[in-house]
Amino acid sequence: MDLALAIPLFLLEAGWLVLDSIYGYGLAVWAAQGDRAQIDAAALAHMDRLRELLIAVLVLAVVAAVFRARWTVVAHLLVALLAGGALTAAQREWNHDHSPPPGCVRYSANC
Repeated sequence: MDLALAIPLFLLEAGWLVLDSIYGYGLAVWAAQGDRAQIDAAALAHMDRLRELLIAVLVLAVVAAVFRARWTVVAHLLVALLAGGALTAAQREWNHDHSPPPGCVRYSANC
C-alpha cells in the first residue's frame, strides 16, 4: 500500500514542479516581452511557489514518517531535494541579476 501511494505522489509533485517552471514562470517571462519589472515579479512569484511546495512536501514527509510509510518518505524527500535545488538555483540567479558589478562602489556615477 505504501508504494502504491508513494509513486503517484512523487509523479504529481515532480510534475507540478516541472510544469510550474515551464508554464508558471517561463510563460510569464515570455509574456513580459522584456519588461524587467514583470520579469522580476514573475521570478519572485516562482520562488514563492517553490518555497510553498518545499514546505508542503516536507510536512507530508513528516506525516508519512509518523505512519512509517518508508517509500512515501523517500519519494517526498526526493521531491524536496529537487524543489530545494530549484529554489537555490532561482535565488542564486536572482542574486546574480540584482547585484552590482564587481569593483563597483555603491552610489558612484558608473554603477
